[in-house]
Amino acid sequence: MKDIIQVTQSSMPAYEEFCEEIKDLWSSHWLTNNGAKHNKLEKELAQYLNVPNVTLFSNGHLALENAIAAMNLTGEVITTPFTFASTTHAIVRNGLTPVFCDINPDDYTIQTDNLESLITDKTSAIIPVHVYGNVCDVYEVERIAKKHNLKVIYDAAHAFGVTVDGKGVATFGDASMFSFHATKVFNTIEGGAVTYNDHHLKDILTSLKNFGITGQDSVEYVAGNAKMNEFQAAMGLCNLLHVDNEINKRKKIVNRYIEQLSGIKGLKLWQPQENVESNYAYFPVVFDGYKFSRDEVLEALKEQNIFARKYFYPLTSSFECYQGQFEIQETPVAAYIADRVLTLPLYADLTLENVDKICEIIKG
Repeated sequence: MKDIIQVTQSSMPAYEEFCEEIKDLWSSHWLTNNGAKHNKLEKELAQYLNVPNVTLFSNGHLALENAIAAMNLTGEVITTPFTFASTTHAIVRNGLTPVFCDINPDDYTIQTDNLESLITDKTSAIIPVHVYGNVCDVYEVERIAKKHNLKVIYDAAHAFGVTVDGKGVATFGDASMFSFHATKVFNTIEGGAVTYNDHHLKDILTSLKNFGITGQDSVEYVAGNAKMNEFQAAMGLCNLLHVDNEINKRKKIVNRYIEQLSGIKGLKLWQPQENVESNYAYFPVVFDGYKFSRDEVLEALKEQNIFARKYFYPLTSSFECYQGQFEIQETPVAAYIADRVLTLPLYADLTLENVDKICEIIKG
């Protein structure tokens, strides 16, 4: 049987390093509820991301859902359908109506030229999505949000460690959500975080992830359980030591893909953004007039035990669960890209030889 090449593979520290990190848990028996490792990781992430506040969660989805809840939003929220299910679900599960804005054809982030036309007297926030390590036009989003007095919560699940003009993406907007899922550039096995500037959100978010409890005998919010445990935090502490090196490894792989696939008619490759230092989270290729369709390439790779991903497809606005619930705005660019995009295998330990193999199959 041929070796399997998955679309991604989790970065992990050395086994001995993780064992050393978790060893003292057998002495403390403190496994969750804001333990020492949880608190240490919050502080180290705040320093790494250059933000005043970080609140950890058990996963990125609950981080986003609770960030939205903490803002007391109402009515409509503008976002993009070119994203993972979590973004739209988090809006709807908060009793809000998503309004879908199209994306740019070059970087796949929210189309700020269309943004203002979607704002109504019911709009309370914008939730733009940083995609594949590409960053939204944060300056234009900020200008529009201030003009219309709207909150901005970034879905930064793909953007850990990314900078714009030397500033970390976590410093923009009212809040940003990061996913620390096992497949992400930085992972805590499962996990996520919300970063924000307003110190008053700290107590609210801490309560929201702990059943709404605000004191020993006080429960002020209707909420669930979204606490990160100590084993997750320990993995994060270990992985944070190596994340810059992991990003450098990913960069070499991306450069190899670009070297091998550039200049081929019908292939639109990911390109770095000006003034943005990427984390090389994903390598999307759009098959636009190529000799093989996206789905044909997907199957050809699969025949060789190589698994790419139609990411993002389908658009969240076309999900069965949302049919007939609210007006669905047309997003032709997002639909066009979703029908043609394929993210190729990319992880720190992927060999350049396997990158070459993948590219040869694509070239046919």
